[in-house]
Amino acid sequence: MNSKEIIELGDKYLMRNVGRLPLAPVKGEGARLCDADGNEYLDFVSGIAVNSLGHCHPAVTGAICRQAKKLIHCSNLYYIELQVLLARLLAENSGLDKAFFCNSGAEANEAAIKLARKYAKLKHGPEKVEIITALNSFHGRTLATITATGQPKYQKGFEPLPGGFKYVPFNDLDALEQAVGPATCAVMLEPVQGEGGVNVPSRYYLEGVRMLCQEHGALLIFDEVQTGLGRTGRFLAWQHFGVKPDILTLAKALGGGFPIGAMLAVEEVAGAFQPGDHASTFGGNPLACAAALAAVEEMLRGGVVENAASVGAYMYDKLKALAQKYGFVRDVRGLGLLLGMELAVEGKAVVSGCQEKGLLINCVNNNVLRFIPPLTITTAEVDRAVEILDQVMAGVKL
Repeated sequence: MNSKEIIELGDKYLMRNVGRLPLAPVKGEGARLCDADGNEYLDFVSGIAVNSLGHCHPAVTGAICRQAKKLIHCSNLYYIELQVLLARLLAENSGLDKAFFCNSGAEANEAAIKLARKYAKLKHGPEKVEIITALNSFHGRTLATITATGQPKYQKGFEPLPGGFKYVPFNDLDALEQAVGPATCAVMLEPVQGEGGVNVPSRYYLEGVRMLCQEHGALLIFDEVQTGLGRTGRFLAWQHFGVKPDILTLAKALGGGFPIGAMLAVEEVAGAFQPGDHASTFGGNPLACAAALAAVEEMLRGGVVENAASVGAYMYDKLKALAQKYGFVRDVRGLGLLLGMELAVEGKAVVSGCQEKGLLINCVNNNVLRFIPPLTITTAEVDRAVEILDQVMAGVKL
């Protein structure tokens, strides 16, 4: 099938719950993605921060092929060797103690919400149920996680929403101090907001959040679904700030492109979950864990995180130079290879213009161009991406 045929068939049979670009990818390698018509693109979206090792990394595809010939699925009624090994690898490199596996970031955040409330009820009593999150956050698409998400546009039309959530401005410690109280069981934050516009907090803010949680007997949950696993130039984003959470969630890059999520917790908090409290039929199945083990080991031992830090800094400087050139650029911000360029105009036309010239990027919050390439990206590929972006921005009409 060619792209036109795929798109027409999709428009006929797929629900319109996603705003899709007119592009039908069929294969990829590294940072390159090819569509059904043979056009090649430099991919700086990476499946929305999923393909952190690039498309079809041999370590991941090899692990999937080998495991698919052995055992794809059994059940969490039994111990699964690869799941145990993955849990150990994540615990040893996260500073947390126990893991629960699921299939997505939303599921990981659902699990974190349930665990926080269960722990608070056991330790403090039935009234300690409130979870505080940040405005412009994004935590998933289930009913509980869109409620945790501090953006009304994701909640509209799905009311009534679950109770027990409160929102404060991000990076505003005074606002959080006023909001936290006896009913607060947890504060849930992204160490860097991704969908909300690539917003980086100060170290002072996260240190203050940690102190407020300790003072009020509340847990600190970090949603590292997008920021974790090398994306910001450290294995986990909290390591930039020296503020360790009680609960941490992962997904996206965890399986190197294969769906898997995880919720990690410190020993005491993890103990609140007992048999029957929470589960996932497909979570942590042998095939997903084989992919994740290969992906995480490559991140840890293949220089991937270090590359994200160095090439991320290189790209940041290149984007800052563009900002000096074009007056409609308001800001460039981010950590590692999670970078955002805020414009004074809508970003949709820039995204489309880049796609026409062979570069895939995306736009969040209507006017923030987000760059989330594979963590294996090279400086030469960054140069080409910035060159295309420059050409497109030169044609922006104010």
